[in-house]
Amino acid sequence: MQEPGLFTRTGILVKSAGLERLQKAHVLLAGLGGVGGYAAEALGRAGIGRLTLVDHDVVALTDLNRQLASTHETMGEKKVDVLGRRIASIHPGCQLELLDHFLSPPNIPGILDAARPDWVIDAIDSLNAKVGLLIMTRERGIPVASSMGAGGRIDPTRLVVGDLMDSEICPLAREVRRRLHRRGQGRGIRAVWSTEPPAEPLPPEPTPTGRPRAVNGTISYLPALFGMTLAGIVIQSLLTSAVAEQERSA
Repeated sequence: MQEPGLFTRTGILVKSAGLERLQKAHVLLAGLGGVGGYAAEALGRAGIGRLTLVDHDVVALTDLNRQLASTHETMGEKKVDVLGRRIASIHPGCQLELLDHFLSPPNIPGILDAARPDWVIDAIDSLNAKVGLLIMTRERGIPVASSMGAGGRIDPTRLVVGDLMDSEICPLAREVRRRLHRRGQGRGIRAVWSTEPPAEPLPPEPTPTGRPRAVNGTISYLPALFGMTLAGIVIQSLLTSAVAEQERSA
């Protein structure tokens, strides 16, 4: 049951059929950093009825400038737990599954097959895991919206939404496209990228899991814009399908 009044203003825009579609939807969100945290909250506030959140990282001091889960009070806590509490306090009726996992190609199939979501949002920065997730969602016919590089940029007017294969400028997108092509993958992945050339990162540093990663400069608002945009892609698609279902049954 939806809490009375919680989605009154949303309902003005999407009507009762839209609210019902969002309530029935299940979205899996991979990665709860600067991009994924804002995407998760936007989905919860919109009334998505079921969320599977996947992340293995803990809140660190360097996250404070951009990540929704990061405060001085949450230092050292699992991001998946912090975001789970936050969404539950906003949308108590949301069914939350919190998975403390580092996504990798070997465990992605089991997670997708167990969850069976309507949509997947990819907000992870591990290249092997990102490419693996994109391929395995497509193999299962699950629509996916993917974030390309949000680091090293400051211009909010350079964000683009489109097919991943049309992306340009972004080095991460270029490498993802290259790897997907090698695996026989083509068009059909919705993505958010920036056409702003990224600033040079610091040299790679070791990480608890995976390979050492370059340290990108970040600003407070840009990862949030990526995350909100990804959530918008998913929500709009769900609402469009609700309208189509209504027309078919009319």
